[in-house]
Amino acid sequence: MAAEDDEFYLRYYVGHKGKFGHEFLEFEFRPDGKLRYANNSNYKNDTMIRKEVFLTPAVLKECRRIIAESEIMKEDDANWPEPDRVGRQELEIVMGNEHISFTTSKIGSLVDVQSSKDPEGLRIFYYLVQDLKCFVFSLISLHFKIKPI
Repeated sequence: MAAEDDEFYLRYYVGHKGKFGHEFLEFEFRPDGKLRYANNSNYKNDTMIRKEVFLTPAVLKECRRIIAESEIMKEDDANWPEPDRVGRQELEIVMGNEHISFTTSKIGSLVDVQSSKDPEGLRIFYYLVQDLKCFVFSLISLHFKIKPI
């Protein structure tokens, strides 16, 4: 596992362009400890949600642990489905001197993963993204106490 003071950056994007325009979810963990979050859904004239928060070293350490334990840095997206009209996902991670960048189509379910040319690698990606989304949603909701109207 990389040392805590090594460079760390993560960016995740999932989105598509459809009848409601460009709809997406994006978050990034920046080297300065800032978590940036954006969610743009034009469904029923919804507005874009943007949030930024600085994270403690302990929270960043946990994010790094999640990534390291997933072993995503060993994967390659060469045999993953290409982005299509349904949408695209992008994941970029810098940890220490390692830098990976993945691009694939949206994954609807594990059936899509199992039917791909690289089910093991795509499964690792799929579960890591689920873990990261839960982590980010928890951080944002804890910090901002977002209440539905």
